[in-house]
Amino acid sequence: MKLSCTRENLRQGLSITSHLTSKNVNLPVLQNVLVKADGGTIRFTTTNLEIAVSCTVRGKVESGGEFTVPSKLFFDYVSLLPNETVTVEGSGAALAVSCGGNKTRMNGLPASEFPLVPEVSATRAYRIPVESFRQALSQVLFAVATNESRPELAGVSVRFEAGTNPSLTLAATDSYRLAEASLKLPGGSVEGDSSFIIPSRTLGEVNRILAVFKDEVEAPTEIILKLSDNQAVFSYGSVELVSRLIDGNYPDYRQIIPKSFQTQAVLDRDDFAKAVKTASLFSRTGLFDVTLEFDPAAKKLRVKATDAARGENTAECEADATGNENKVTVNYRYLLDGLNAMGSDQVLFKMIDAGNPCVIQPAEGSNYLYIVMPIKQ
Repeated sequence: MKLSCTRENLRQGLSITSHLTSKNVNLPVLQNVLVKADGGTIRFTTTNLEIAVSCTVRGKVESGGEFTVPSKLFFDYVSLLPNETVTVEGSGAALAVSCGGNKTRMNGLPASEFPLVPEVSATRAYRIPVESFRQALSQVLFAVATNESRPELAGVSVRFEAGTNPSLTLAATDSYRLAEASLKLPGGSVEGDSSFIIPSRTLGEVNRILAVFKDEVEAPTEIILKLSDNQAVFSYGSVELVSRLIDGNYPDYRQIIPKSFQTQAVLDRDDFAKAVKTASLFSRTGLFDVTLEFDPAAKKLRVKATDAARGENTAECEADATGNENKVTVNYRYLLDGLNAMGSDQVLFKMIDAGNPCVIQPAEGSNYLYIVMPIKQ
C-alpha cells in the first residue's frame, strides 16, 4: 500500500475516527484505525464492537491495500506535521509516514485481524436538518441515565411522526428529570410513524462528528439516518457511523407530564439561574437541594437553601407569577442543566405542589420541554 494526501485531509479523517477506539486486552486491534486505500480514496475505520465509524478522504493512491495502526498515535503524530503532502507506505508489519523532513515508522497489525463491520440492509431512511438536530441532541443527551441497570434509559427515545408537518422528537430521562426536544423535518421525509431507542454514546459520537464540520462552508445541511430491525446508520458527507439499537420499549413518559397547574411563572432565565447558583452554595452536600418559593402577589421568586454547617441563604428574582403561592424543593444541578439547555431569554416554570413534577420550557415556542422531579421532604 502506498498513498499520499494533504496533511489536513489526513488529520480530519483521523480526528473523526480516532475518538472511538477502546482498550481491550483480548482484542488489541480495537485500539487501531484501519487504513484502506482504493482508487482515489483513503478510508479510515475504527470500532468498539458496538459502534463503527468510517471517514473517506481524497488522496493519491499509487498502490492499494489496507493496514491497521494505533489510531491515537497516528492522529497525534499527524497533528504535529507541517501543512504539506504526507506520504504513507505500508510494508510488512509497519507503516512508514513521511512529510517534509519528518519520517516515522509505526508498528501495526494486519487488516485481517480487524473486526468486520456489518453491512446494514436498511428498511427505512430519514433526512434530518443538521443544525436543529445538533441543538436537539445538546438539549437531551445530558438527561440520559448513566446507570445501566435499565438499558432502555441508557439510550435516547427517537420518535418520527408523519403527517402534513413531519417531526422528530428526542427524549431522555434518568427518572429524576426528563428532557424532550422536537424538530420539524422536510415534507415527505417520513413515511409512517416509528419509534426506537438509540444508545446515548452513539448520539454523542454523532454530535461530536457534526461539530467537527460545523464551520465548513460546504458541509451538508442534512444528515441521513437509515434503519434496519436492530441497527442504525448515520451518513453525513464522507462519514458513516453504524450502531446497534437498544432492545425494549421506552417508558411512556408522557403519562407523568402534568396537564394542569396551580402556579405558573415567567422568569428571566439568567436571573433565575444566578439566584439558583447563589442559593446552591448553601445546599446540603449530596442532596443538592434548593427550595423555590413563588409569591404571585409580590411577583417574586425566592430561592432558599440551608446547611447546618455553612449557614443559609435566600436569593430573589423577579417572577411574572400567576396562581397560588407555592413552594417546591428540587436538585439545583438538575434545574441548572435544564435552564442551560434552553436558548430563550425567558422561561416558563409550571408546578402543582411540592410533591409533583415541575415543568420548565421556553416562554415562547413549544419545541423543548424539561421536567424535574421534586425532592420530597
